[in-house]
Amino acid sequence: MNVERSELLSGIGHDALWALIEGRHGDPFSILGPHESGGMTIVRVYLPGAEAVDLIDAASGRVVTPFSIAHPSGLFAATASRMGYRLRIKWPDAEQITEDPYSFGLLLGELDLHLISEGTHYSLSRTLGAVDMSIDDVAGVRFAVWAPNARRVSVVGDFNAWDGRRNPMRLRSSAGVWELFVPRLAPGERYKFEIIDAQGTCLPQKADPVARASEAAPSTASIVASSTPFRWTDDGWMKHRPRHDGLEGAMSVYEVHAGSWLRGNGGRSLDWVELSQRLVPYASEMGFTHIELLPIMEHPFGGSWGYQPLGLFAPTGRYGTPEDFAYFVDRCHGAGIGVILDWVPAHFPTDVWGLARFDGSALYEHEDPREGFHRDWNTLIYNLGRNEVKGFLIASALEWLERYHVDGLRVDAVASMLYRDYSRNEREWIPNQYGGRENLEAVEFFKHLNSIVHERCPHALTIAEESTAWPGVTKPPEEGGLGFDIKWNMGWMHDSLSYIEKDPVYRSYHHGTMTFGMIYAYSERFMLPISHDEVVYGKGSLLTKMPGDEWQKFANLRSYLAFMWGHPGKKLIFMGGEIAQPSEWNHDASVTWDVLDRPSHAGLQRLVRDLNVFYAQEPALQFGDFHPEGFEWAAADDAVNSVLGMLRYSQDRSSSVLVVSNFTPVPRYGYRIGVPQDGVWIEQITTDAGEYGGSGLVNGAVSSEPVPAHGRPVSLSLTLPPLATIFLKGPLR
Repeated sequence: MNVERSELLSGIGHDALWALIEGRHGDPFSILGPHESGGMTIVRVYLPGAEAVDLIDAASGRVVTPFSIAHPSGLFAATASRMGYRLRIKWPDAEQITEDPYSFGLLLGELDLHLISEGTHYSLSRTLGAVDMSIDDVAGVRFAVWAPNARRVSVVGDFNAWDGRRNPMRLRSSAGVWELFVPRLAPGERYKFEIIDAQGTCLPQKADPVARASEAAPSTASIVASSTPFRWTDDGWMKHRPRHDGLEGAMSVYEVHAGSWLRGNGGRSLDWVELSQRLVPYASEMGFTHIELLPIMEHPFGGSWGYQPLGLFAPTGRYGTPEDFAYFVDRCHGAGIGVILDWVPAHFPTDVWGLARFDGSALYEHEDPREGFHRDWNTLIYNLGRNEVKGFLIASALEWLERYHVDGLRVDAVASMLYRDYSRNEREWIPNQYGGRENLEAVEFFKHLNSIVHERCPHALTIAEESTAWPGVTKPPEEGGLGFDIKWNMGWMHDSLSYIEKDPVYRSYHHGTMTFGMIYAYSERFMLPISHDEVVYGKGSLLTKMPGDEWQKFANLRSYLAFMWGHPGKKLIFMGGEIAQPSEWNHDASVTWDVLDRPSHAGLQRLVRDLNVFYAQEPALQFGDFHPEGFEWAAADDAVNSVLGMLRYSQDRSSSVLVVSNFTPVPRYGYRIGVPQDGVWIEQITTDAGEYGGSGLVNGAVSSEPVPAHGRPVSLSLTLPPLATIFLKGPLR
């Protein structure tokens, strides 16, 4: 049928046509695709650079009619009968057969759009982002992105020469979401979004906020991830590892930066498969119950260690594919090890291809820098007063817990979120509606986050890195708390490290530093963290913090770590600390594993393994972590001798453990300490044992004597080795 060019463009105004040609049209479906006009169907396609286009019958594959050039910029049009059709496109160097993206109807349902706007769409990566799927038996990728203030959004990639004119998207105005189905794309495609803001400015091409895969830095494109479910083998783990077990049992966490735990040939980082083969058996052999990974969400700058992420739904491409990461988690579970991820909902970097002014407006962040900018880190702060942003963050948390079977999230920088004046001077922050410094939106966010996580993922733990005395961090939201399971005990960490770094001659003057933590130990459920933050930025390694000559340094470190394992609270140590790495952590290098050739380093490693094993086997060392009836001071006031004694009890008091630390280099013979039970107490661990690098002073089996001490009717006469901690198991009742 011969149709005049004017008929092919019927109903399209001059301004609308030029808006399409110039890539400014906000409703491409009003021009492109099939349209009824004057009793016939007109199909229009906009393909700048194409030499010719034919309309093909979808059923037979035969050419029905060639397209006419409706505009020399690349707008083609043809008439068609009411049948399925395809396009045969002749490019200068290739021929392409595909369905027409503009022949498909609305993609997202009204319920999806409503939940996105409400901030309660918790399966966001299955709705926004890039989802490979079939529509009407046509395979392709559905793209969707939240950009409510944009004038036009296009998806760009290798498939369209990164030309924003070719695949403009349709706006679903009720939610501010743009969508488009691009046929015949498959997982592995690189893509971004090209956005024109409300003022008509074309922004730098943006990575997908909900991408499930990304290029490895320094490249920045998003990648279409596969929607094929991973074949998990951890059903038994997921069914029989409820959150309660993690709270009540032994929990010893090995904190790891995946890129620098061990380096391969040429200094490269290991990938997830290699870490499954090396890190997982190591952590298992060492007796750790969990591996905690510094943030593995996609981040542009490796020197941030992942703490400035931009891809909250995508495992970083540095170590492999999303499926490789799932394999790593599966192997951890197969070895009986839980996986905790550091997760950062507090802030994000300002990279122009990321979330910053995503659609030309302050979309994810606050407009006012007094609320929206962290000067400490030069990052932007999420606007938790916006439903879509809260929903985005909660959906990210659930993505790791549900899609990747992760066992817990350690939430970074909680204090910076709770206080509006965090690290700000007077008049540099905006008070809340009541004139206070509390960030009420953040409080509600944490309550909601933890409630949703514990409802949908009963196995999962949430852990707060909260460095202030904010009350009720680990109380349930229904009791006015924030709802976390565990809080890092930053006070204990700072106090105990400041004590152990002092020369023993001065420790008697600071004895209360080591006992102060028990005053508030049960105000929250605490984890004792000796984390990466303590071995960077010139702080030195754990070993170099210790005073004295080389022997004393190792003895101090052994005694300190054993005191930590004997103290109430779950345990966390950063990689390298368990072998007394001589230098502070360098994220561009590797843990210095070669030091294990030296007996002193190998001895410390053996001690940490034995502490983990004893902790896991001994109920008396577990119950008092969170229950005050499981702890008593055996000796708390001997500042002169710098001796501390702790008694730990099982829930039914059927077993007990005495932990005694001598923080001076002077051995103490016949040191009398009161105990609650008469009988023989058996020494289980002494950090002065020769196998750990100590001098070999041991107690063995010690019988109690009817000599009152420390308010108890019977006592033990002990040998306290220099700079050592000992564990004695009490007689069974």
